[in-house]
Amino acid sequence: MKLSSTDPILVTGGAGFIGSNFVLKCIERGQRVVNLDLLTYAGNLRTLADIDGNSLHVFVRGDIADRALVERLLSEHRPGGIVNFAAETHVDRSIDGPAAFIQTNVVGTLVLLEAATDYWRSLSPNHGPRFRFLHVSTDEVYGSMDPDGAASEGSPFAPNSPYAASKAASDHLVRAFWRTYGLPTLITNCSNNYGPRQFPEKLIPLVIQRAISGQPIPVYGDGLHVRDWLHVDDHCNAVATVLAGGAPGETYNIGAGEGLQNLAMVKLICSSLDRQRPRADGVSYFSQVAFIPDRPGHDRRYAVDSGKIRRSLGWAPEIELHRGIDLTVEWYLASQAWVQGVLDGSYRLERLGTGQKGREAV
Repeated sequence: MKLSSTDPILVTGGAGFIGSNFVLKCIERGQRVVNLDLLTYAGNLRTLADIDGNSLHVFVRGDIADRALVERLLSEHRPGGIVNFAAETHVDRSIDGPAAFIQTNVVGTLVLLEAATDYWRSLSPNHGPRFRFLHVSTDEVYGSMDPDGAASEGSPFAPNSPYAASKAASDHLVRAFWRTYGLPTLITNCSNNYGPRQFPEKLIPLVIQRAISGQPIPVYGDGLHVRDWLHVDDHCNAVATVLAGGAPGETYNIGAGEGLQNLAMVKLICSSLDRQRPRADGVSYFSQVAFIPDRPGHDRRYAVDSGKIRRSLGWAPEIELHRGIDLTVEWYLASQAWVQGVLDGSYRLERLGTGQKGREAV
């Protein structure tokens, strides 16, 4: 699909971490974007301040589960494609309250699919074949991998958290709408993202904020859980690549092959902080690490085989992990006003995901 600058994209969740980075990239290259975001705790309009007032960007606050709103946006703006980033994403929050994840990730995706199908059927013969519905998902749908294994697009789903289960359900719905109704869908399953503008409940920004605030840096269990880390810029480029050239009905895994144990990642972040903003006493920030009880049902290792997107579409990550972490640390140190604007809300760097009704601080 070759979208023109006059052919807008409807992006859902475009004020969140990955969605906002994607929107900013779209605007930078002259792509019109209609941005639908509910602005829950993880959505932040400060993230989009650089494009405030830009005629290429239309922001609409609203819920993807609001069928009337979605239909109105499709009718008014006539997008050439939909990119669905909107989701509840944090595993710990899904342990404390899974219902919100079902509502947004499953019900919301279903509403989008139904509205998109009706809209796609109304398009002219010139525009209908070019339309795409791209659903952004996660490697967590595949569950925990063996020490040397990596999930391919054909691997069975084995979600182990309410979050992963909700995303697996939405992936199945997207595939079903392709097979049942012919809606030209695309699915991407990415590994752990990191980079600027990430909500500070996630590991990397949480470590940075805890470290420079002089607080304990929490590490679950023994810290040997492995994640494949993908810079958000590389992920956004991959999504754009799939949107432009992916085959309808196909799924593409997106990963950098940068697997690292969580404790090693914390050490990498602390080493970057030691260089960029050393503690006054000269001691490494790594000394602030505090091991805490493991998360319930914590998957040991995630890994995806991204050979398909590399071979068929020519995508490859460009940002090496050590450089990416240095750039990320640099951004957070220079963007404390943005961080504090987030922390002034309901999230205070407390521990989530204990499986209890209440939330305890670390």
